[in-house]
Amino acid sequence: MAEDKDSADAMISAIHEKIRDAFDVFDQEFNKTVDVREVGTIIRSLGCFPTEGELHDIIREIEDEEPTGFIRFEKFLPMMTKVLMERRYRPISEDVLLRAFEVLDQNKKGFLEPEELTKYMSEEGEPFTQEEMDEMLSAAVDPGKNVILYKDFLEMMTLEEH
Repeated sequence: MAEDKDSADAMISAIHEKIRDAFDVFDQEFNKTVDVREVGTIIRSLGCFPTEGELHDIIREIEDEEPTGFIRFEKFLPMMTKVLMERRYRPISEDVLLRAFEVLDQNKKGFLEPEELTKYMSEEGEPFTQEEMDEMLSAAVDPGKNVILYKDFLEMMTLEEH
């Protein structure tokens, strides 16, 4: 049993170090606080991808009673440790994303027009902002054909995660 506890302690210690390193990148004044606007970037750098609503819930939970615009490390650490241990907000797998694109591609063309994707992404679910749409389209649109060859786009997106 002692070995199990040691390996659990080592795992938690490694998670704490990972969280501390990510937090420290944004702790400009080295005072164990970060601007609340940086929290989403820190969380994503740790491999978690909450929705905007989930991100606001996380911030609300770790922000002090009086919102100051800053998040303290001592509050961030236990919350993020729990999130990482529970493997919450993981990226969606490539095959699930492919099926989603195939549903949008009703005529089975193997691609989507930029206008089609913009329509779906700005009208359904949690809408993308114009800035997010522009950023995604700049990466997704095949410049020669002016369409989104979504299988190629998915490969490009998921390669970066390995």
